[in-house]
Amino acid sequence: MGKLTVKQVKSAKPGTHVDGLGLLLRVRETGARSWILRVQVDGQRRDIGLGSDADLTLAEAREKAAHLRKLARQGLDPIAERDRHKRQVPTFAQAIELAHAELAKGWEEKTGEAFKASLLAHAAPVIGRRKVDRIGAADLIEVLQPIWTDKPHQARKIRRRIVQVLQFAKARGWRSEPVPEPHEVRQGLARQDLGEGFKAMPYAEVPAFFAAQLAKDATAARLALLFAIATAARSQEVRLARWEQLDLDRRLWARPAQIMKSKVAHTVTLSPAAVAVLRMAGEKWGFAGYVFPSAREGRPLSDMALSKLMRLAGRAETVHGFRSSFRDWAAEERPTVPAMVAEMAIAHSVGNATEKAYLRSDLRALRFELVDGWGAFIAPELGVQDGV
Repeated sequence: MGKLTVKQVKSAKPGTHVDGLGLLLRVRETGARSWILRVQVDGQRRDIGLGSDADLTLAEAREKAAHLRKLARQGLDPIAERDRHKRQVPTFAQAIELAHAELAKGWEEKTGEAFKASLLAHAAPVIGRRKVDRIGAADLIEVLQPIWTDKPHQARKIRRRIVQVLQFAKARGWRSEPVPEPHEVRQGLARQDLGEGFKAMPYAEVPAFFAAQLAKDATAARLALLFAIATAARSQEVRLARWEQLDLDRRLWARPAQIMKSKVAHTVTLSPAAVAVLRMAGEKWGFAGYVFPSAREGRPLSDMALSKLMRLAGRAETVHGFRSSFRDWAAEERPTVPAMVAEMAIAHSVGNATEKAYLRSDLRALRFELVDGWGAFIAPELGVQDGV
């Protein structure tokens, strides 16, 4: 058991203070404070600097000293081990650069730029000088606390990006401790107002909204909105839908990688309601080119076209929020359907690495069953009644 206490370390006067087993706290007249390990190496006394008390707590200094004493007993050079460790483990700021250089090879340029810029702006000033093997939940909380409630959506993005850097560091062997879990971080922060994210319409209100929009003029934007609701697809995927991607007889929409957020191709199973909306569009503008064309020939709808309809309808929810409406409906009204099916229906990645390795099916039959139920729920007039 060490002699020093945390309180004694904080209030230590200039001089050398003994903790025991060779561990010393040296406080200089200038106020500089550092941990020293005094140990025998090859029959000679060696004083090994462990770091300042700003970098190491009393408990951490004891742990590090115990590790180096063990190396000395084994006949190894603890100073060489300390220096090797220092050289190999990067700081978080260095890890940002290293992770970005590698991970961004598989990203769009703007994704890589956003990843790096947000971490340099918010994380690097706080934890940039800390070694990646010593960053834990408390460090993430320190970074996120200033923006957690004021900018919740941005804060959650930064949390995910910090975790990505730490996971990269762990994969490279720079840290052995588990990466902090989201719940560990949330427990140390105030509750967020989830309304700051993508606002979703309660699923029970979707049928009435769908019917009201269906009764209005069938503009390209309105039919695109109805199709987005029926498929729980992202706005971009709907706006860039082309007829060559669609097979109405088989009720399939084969979306190419370039229009997907994940940059992975994905096939959507279409309900009778979704097919009915597609036929309305085809009969009005033809079955070639963009399914929902803009007024400018050969161009897709703008990214604001669908959102504008939500505002005109007096709704505060987002188009993206209908994906959550679908998921809530699936969870509440189809509890016997595995959650994996609903996640796959909206093109979310499912399962861990092992599960993905063994999951060879895209669960198409189950997805047809699920989307048919959703289509019958939101628009029974456009397809078969639910359960028939």
